[in-house]
Amino acid sequence: MSMRTAVRAHCLRRRPRRSWPARILLASQSSVAGTASATPSILNTASACPTSVKLPVSPTPTHQAGSPLQEYDARVSAGTLKPDPHQRRIVERHLQPFYTSLLSYSPPPVPPPPPSTSAPTVFSRLFARNTLSLPAEPPKNAPKGLYLYGDVGTGKTMLMDLFYLSLPPSVTRKRRVHFHAFMIDVHKRIHAAKAEMGVHDGGDPIAPVARDLAREAYVLCFDEFQVTDIADAMILRRLFESLLRYGVVMVITSNRHPDDLYKNGIQRSSFIPAIELLKSQFQVTDLDSGTDYRRIPRALSHVYYSPLTPENKAEVDKIFRSLTTPSSSSSSRTDPVVTNRPLTTFGRTIYVPLSTSRVARFTFEELCARPLSAADYLEITRTFSTIFVMDVPKLDIGRKDVARRFITFIDTCYESKTKLFVLSEVPIFQIFSDDGTSGKGQISDHMRSVMDDLGLPPEVVGASSMFTGEEEIFAFARACSRLVQMGSKEWAETAARS
Repeated sequence: MSMRTAVRAHCLRRRPRRSWPARILLASQSSVAGTASATPSILNTASACPTSVKLPVSPTPTHQAGSPLQEYDARVSAGTLKPDPHQRRIVERHLQPFYTSLLSYSPPPVPPPPPSTSAPTVFSRLFARNTLSLPAEPPKNAPKGLYLYGDVGTGKTMLMDLFYLSLPPSVTRKRRVHFHAFMIDVHKRIHAAKAEMGVHDGGDPIAPVARDLAREAYVLCFDEFQVTDIADAMILRRLFESLLRYGVVMVITSNRHPDDLYKNGIQRSSFIPAIELLKSQFQVTDLDSGTDYRRIPRALSHVYYSPLTPENKAEVDKIFRSLTTPSSSSSSRTDPVVTNRPLTTFGRTIYVPLSTSRVARFTFEELCARPLSAADYLEITRTFSTIFVMDVPKLDIGRKDVARRFITFIDTCYESKTKLFVLSEVPIFQIFSDDGTSGKGQISDHMRSVMDDLGLPPEVVGASSMFTGEEEIFAFARACSRLVQMGSKEWAETAARS
């Protein structure tokens, strides 16, 4: 069983939790100094609350945004974005027309769910699977969706967020969500729908799930669309097809062209119809322009400390105290550091060793040696905008499961714009690297290619024989790239702002 499949199974076993507080998500381009300030959540920015699982509500923009093209030009003029003619053409030729078509689009009404009964009968459960009929096809006037793909550093997330924040107040049913978090939500809904129907080995719960999603939002924005799990692959075609029939329009960003999704995946032939659906119902647009914003030089901020010396520990301790000790003008200590703060995620409790309401501190063993899932890390980064990780060791092949958890944690911190402080045995970018004396220090051609795509100098990261598969190597290299970004002055200035 893959790690992500295990995460999925864990999520399905847990009961839905109540509504989570929202955190503002403003557009940011990771490559550019001076991005819009906010603390974004990778979980969701939904403007309508689900009936089964409530996720964060979309914020009201702090300013009156114009159209995508007006907003893009305004950010370039203000120096927030670097001018890029190719990127502007994408906005002008794709985002702007899509935006304009949405202004005149009225989605069809979506039927409400049937009244629930506290004690469903055998007959109601027997016929529940056949009570919902989907529209035969998508509305004729529905705009075609957008599928924006490109390598890491091409500004995909920035363009999506720019589009999302430019939507006028009249578009009230909208949702912007990281695709991984969206699929966790979908699987929980499917589990709840099956329980409601009383059908665990038959029937199709996709239609009622799609109906509920469509009632909540008719504009869906998915960031970092990827398919690595068979559980996702088997339901995506039916889910997307049902959403389209209900009149939902979507904007998707991905690192891959649809033809390259789920490559070498189990039963990939069953996923081909989903690929064809993406190519026929979406405008597939390549964002690669030759400009990698992550390679733009940036000043480093001192947030990573190595090696594990008393002096470095004292320095990190001092920073932690400065962020958790109230100022002298405070009349009372309203947010003290507490030990073993409980966090509840999917029905179980995680204890945070040291924390205030917004700052948390873990040792590496407490964070990654325990069987925590991606959903657990989502909850941790949702709760704490600044996280300290102490005593990070150099990892080897014998701790591959721990390394995978750390990569998942890094990805979650990056996507939620968390400010990270680390004390490690070796420079943090090299904790996965082989020892120079191990005889394994040769960088493979594939790994070198991935590092080059991500703008990672091989001498900074080093070679690692811990990761071998194509997806593993990419995840490892991307985590290293994100650590570099998260150590920049720009990140330190924009992350963890409330």
